[in-house]
Amino acid sequence: MSQAKEMNCEEYRHALTAEPGFKDESRHADDCVECRGYSAGILALDADIARAMKISVPELRMPELPNVDVVSFPARRFLSRPVWFGLAATVLLAAMVGLRLMGPGMDETAGTLEEQVLAHVDHEPDALLPSSTPVTDRRLADAVPGNIATMNRDIGLITFAAFCKINGQDVPHLVVQGERGPITILLMPYEKVAAATPLNGVNIHGVILPVGDGSIAIIGDREESLEDVQQNILHSVVWGT
Repeated sequence: MSQAKEMNCEEYRHALTAEPGFKDESRHADDCVECRGYSAGILALDADIARAMKISVPELRMPELPNVDVVSFPARRFLSRPVWFGLAATVLLAAMVGLRLMGPGMDETAGTLEEQVLAHVDHEPDALLPSSTPVTDRRLADAVPGNIATMNRDIGLITFAAFCKINGQDVPHLVVQGERGPITILLMPYEKVAAATPLNGVNIHGVILPVGDGSIAIIGDREESLEDVQQNILHSVVWGT
């Protein structure tokens, strides 16, 4: 029996959202915390769609017009409650199917760069689980290909490495373990900023640093000191060509 083709995060998510009943023969999600959490969200959405499709929609019939010589406008007829429920279910189903088909990049260009970065961190909670297990060299190389950047492990204990979408571009998403918890790092070679831009969330803070023609976002716990991580990143990352 031939071995199943290995998939990266982008290929896995595309297949999951494009192919109903998709089976992960490569077992990519077994080793990828981020994709495992994304898969759970898609399965929950599929369950909602299935429930919506079970709603019985009664047949909508037009009322018969009276047979008179002079055409008059009849009194307004209101749709019955079952018909309204059926129409509402149809609209809901269409909206959920639309979300299902749009897949993983549906909000990838919404808002400012700062808003996108903070929203991405909020929507990737599984990536922020404390861990003492470093990613493999292969996973790190897949997440940070040479045409985007070269880097070493001096930035700290890297426990998560994958691609994500920012402004429609694939960018490496890394997580290192800090003193107060996981720290998110986004390498954004296509996003140039004029100066260091602070990031402030409810329980997190960070900064987007200008680096050459691109930028790097660093986000951690509100009480986490990020200065050492910033210096390590600036000395460890070089943009590819």
